[in-house]
Amino acid sequence: MDKITGKKILFTGGCGFIGSNFVRKIYDGNEITIIDNLSGGKEEFLSDLIRAGKIKLVKKDLRKADAFHGLGEFDMAIHLAADSDVRQGAVDHKFSLDTNVIGTFNLLEFMKEKGTKEMIFASTSAVTGDTEILPTPETFGPCLPISSYGASKLACEGFISSYSHYHGIKASIFRFANVVGRNSTHGVIFDFINKLKKNSKELEILGDGTQSKSYIHVDDCVNAMIHIFNETKKTDIVNLGNSEVTSVRKIAETVIEQMGLKGIPMKFTGGPEGRGWKGDIKHAFLSIDKMTSMGWKNRYSSDEAVKKAVQESLQQIMN
Repeated sequence: MDKITGKKILFTGGCGFIGSNFVRKIYDGNEITIIDNLSGGKEEFLSDLIRAGKIKLVKKDLRKADAFHGLGEFDMAIHLAADSDVRQGAVDHKFSLDTNVIGTFNLLEFMKEKGTKEMIFASTSAVTGDTEILPTPETFGPCLPISSYGASKLACEGFISSYSHYHGIKASIFRFANVVGRNSTHGVIFDFINKLKKNSKELEILGDGTQSKSYIHVDDCVNAMIHIFNETKKTDIVNLGNSEVTSVRKIAETVIEQMGLKGIPMKFTGGPEGRGWKGDIKHAFLSIDKMTSMGWKNRYSSDEAVKKAVQESLQQIMN
């Protein structure tokens, strides 16, 4: 049974990378109001739907409690608005606190006031920090994040869990591996393409290139969230990822190949312990046993997700 249909949905961050793909998947049959300050997303991702009156966009900042003033009541909230740039958090720790934690708290207060009882939340593999248990299950602990981004998302999970207990909210909390695909505005694929666009003689790679992470295509990510939300009856945490990992070097090779370039030298910056930057988890690999036990199987493997995402990003960036 599809539980995300015929509903009034408040969608935070709907103009962002994952959000815009998610909105296109569910707008038909639902009444969607997006709240987005467009700091990370782009109105153009959904401009056709906005102009046609298929969805409503409210340009407000979740960090301000009055952002929800006059929005009315909703059946559910899909909360994807966040500072998702892990590198930014290494420079400005308070930004992740304000954007992620305060924004989530303000949304939860609004849900409490209006009696909204269902929620989808985008968390991250970064909440666990460095761990030798790979693949990492949802039950792993203690979670000791090494980035402001990971710390803020872990705090959000805690607040959502407590509000679920206090106010009877059913929340599906999804810990993402690295999500890739169309409409991405940052990340390793986006960076590599833009670097080579500016200088096709050399590719600078942060870290030592051996960093390995599990990648999931945005189509699989969105479809998995819908499927698992439909299957769950209470607040729960589910990892979304793949059964394999892809190295940074492999991604660089894929980008170079898809751009039709050959013999491009790679310049590795080294970084702390071979990481891309302080706070970067060198090896991130989530267990997807729970995801698969709930009947979901990705269409694309990690390497396939990367290749498809490179093709989609090239089409958007180079045109």
